[in-house]
Amino acid sequence: MSVRLSPRKHKVDDLLRSRGIFSRSTRTLLLLISLRALGAQSPNAPADTKTLADAVDAHYNHLHSLEAQFTELYRGSGMERNESGTLWLKKPGKMRWEYRSPKEKLFVSDGKVAWFYVPDDRQARKMAAKKLEDVRSPLAFLLGKAKLEKELQGLSPAPDVSPLAAGDTVIRGVPGALANQISEIVLEITPEHQISRIILEEVDGSTTEYRFTEQKEDVPVADKQFEFRPPAGTETVEDLNGP
Repeated sequence: MSVRLSPRKHKVDDLLRSRGIFSRSTRTLLLLISLRALGAQSPNAPADTKTLADAVDAHYNHLHSLEAQFTELYRGSGMERNESGTLWLKKPGKMRWEYRSPKEKLFVSDGKVAWFYVPDDRQARKMAAKKLEDVRSPLAFLLGKAKLEKELQGLSPAPDVSPLAAGDTVIRGVPGALANQISEIVLEITPEHQISRIILEEVDGSTTEYRFTEQKEDVPVADKQFEFRPPAGTETVEDLNGP
């Protein structure tokens, strides 16, 4: 069934405020790895870092689809959380986050409409994708329009952060438009110029880390992967008008 401005809407809002896929950190992550220009120019990066950033841009700009396993690690407020699942991206603007452990969650967008769904709560939220661009830009934009130097101010090496894998390079920077939320962002880059880890250092001292493994590039992904129909009995809250 579908409702507007449901009196039970607070249940969905509680989901959106939780530290799961609907958290502020995840919104920031999607803003970052959408890699759409935020308009803030960074100081010139060291030559080696600039070369690396340009190579990462070129790598992702030429992809059409991507599948990866992800792990999300949160530390802060006296708690730790570890979640994992599978991520699919496809040009233009399509993405699907499937959380499987420890609780099933779903965020999916076909580039026009986005859905947030937690099966255990039997409640879903439907939003216009264009509305999300201010707070949760589609991750699928990673597959194009990428320019790390325009996203991160002071882009530089991070020799104090140990890479997860030998041969990887770790760099850091500050997203100027998100300075009130994030103090620093750390990226781990593989020799193949893939982003294998993102660490978000928040101003409140908490840390959210995303690790990407088993990345499969330009794999066939059906468009129906990015469609969603609420199961029978699910309450749907629609918010399609934008702010």
